[in-house]
Amino acid sequence: MARTLAEWLAYQERVNVHSIELGLDRVRQVWHRMGAPSPGKRVITVGGTNGKGSTVALLEAMAGAAGLRVGSFTSPHLMRYNERVRIDGHDADDASLIASFERIEAARGADADDAVPLTYFEFGALAALDLFSRASLDLAILEVGLGGRLDAVNIVDADVAIVTTVDLDHMDWLGPDRDSIGREKAGIARAGRTVIVGELDPPAGLIDALDKLGADVERYGKHFRTERHATGWRWQHRDGTAMELPDPVLAAPVQFCNAAAAIAALHALFTDDEAMLPKNFFAAVRSGLWDVRVPARLQSLGGDPSLTVDVGHNPQAARALAEWLDLQPEARVHAVYGALIDKDVAGVLSALDGRIAHWHLAGLERVTPRGMNAQTLAGILEQTLPRASFDIYPDVPRALAAAREMARPGERILAFGSFFVAGAVLAERAA
Repeated sequence: MARTLAEWLAYQERVNVHSIELGLDRVRQVWHRMGAPSPGKRVITVGGTNGKGSTVALLEAMAGAAGLRVGSFTSPHLMRYNERVRIDGHDADDASLIASFERIEAARGADADDAVPLTYFEFGALAALDLFSRASLDLAILEVGLGGRLDAVNIVDADVAIVTTVDLDHMDWLGPDRDSIGREKAGIARAGRTVIVGELDPPAGLIDALDKLGADVERYGKHFRTERHATGWRWQHRDGTAMELPDPVLAAPVQFCNAAAAIAALHALFTDDEAMLPKNFFAAVRSGLWDVRVPARLQSLGGDPSLTVDVGHNPQAARALAEWLDLQPEARVHAVYGALIDKDVAGVLSALDGRIAHWHLAGLERVTPRGMNAQTLAGILEQTLPRASFDIYPDVPRALAAAREMARPGERILAFGSFFVAGAVLAERAA
């Protein structure tokens, strides 16, 4: 009997006991059984600790405005699984995803004793590659799920790779420090092909690994740079290419870095393949900066008190939130916060020290096995910020309702900490 999309996703969650299983052999074997067609004429892979989703969205908007047919694969999703696979700005429909899952299931030999096991993420990555290969794309943009070297999307040789940032996250899988994590993320690069490094101070481990791979490294601040001024900002490459640009519509100062890296990647792609160079490249970049939309990246939902939602879930992301808060008009901030058990909660809390008037701590254990309960969150908060004011709630909706009741006009509510927090807030708004 045919499965619905929801039934397929439930099946994928239970068919492999491992939610995360790094390695390329299994997913590559299935992909080759499917013919291993290229997902697009050109491919950009986007890895890094933070900023991947925003950078993918910026690339998608700029390349689309340049007239290219573009597909993008991102994860996780916020409200609907279909968000993960987009073609020409539209989410994949249920029927397309189901047909792709059926092809993957046949290729992995599901009914055989030696069926190739796949994780939930690997099913999704293969579905994206499969659907892209059937869509005659000019450009496929693939977001790395975890690390880089052993992530499923790394079965594809990208024409250009981006490493947005490197910071401490997923340390049980990737290593105990920035150098170790950087070496893992360097694995998405290829010898002789361009890799964009999107932060000013990357770890030595990343740069050393890229050099050993023989990649053509372009670094922010060295090979391309930005300069902000009163009416916008300037992007300039060492080859003399320069653009005067409007500020990105996406909030947060860090979005200038993401936008700069996206422009550098497209610049490298078009330089390597002049046949793809659009006559209106500069105009497409400007249009992309204004038209890009990516939910839950400091997304303002309006209201008074105002509500802003963000997916920031690690210390680096929390530091970016703190920087954004410091630039806002002074107001009491109420935080609706939930976290997963494998996250550096103390590091997140420390980054926001002195900026939150009251914490509304939400348990996530009811929505994911990886969710941290509110009592545990409270214990970490008391140890990290002993003077913090807080209350605990069993879930995000009740934490958000309490924040709305406590906050006064002119104050601010910031909901963040996990995709599960952001998804719950956005689902309430859509209801």
